[in-house]
Amino acid sequence: MASFFGNLFSFLTKRPGAEDVVAEHVIREHHQGRTLTEILQDDYVTNRVSAEQVAQILDRPEVIHAVGDDVIAAHHGASS
Repeated sequence: MASFFGNLFSFLTKRPGAEDVVAEHVIREHHQGRTLTEILQDDYVTNRVSAEQVAQILDRPEVIHAVGDDVIAAHHGASS
């Protein structure tokens, strides 16, 4: 019975997957001024996810939004 309830509510304590952690890393590092190419070549990224998973991470709306916002902000700063 205890294992049943443990499994039933396991989603509440589920740790983030590798893709989630790497997506957060990409966003954080990009906000600090690093290029996407540099970040994706990090051992932190390459040791945690495959090339297919990187492609999935780059398709995430939050990653697209973060990287795109930084590119747009840089463009506006350069044109001022």
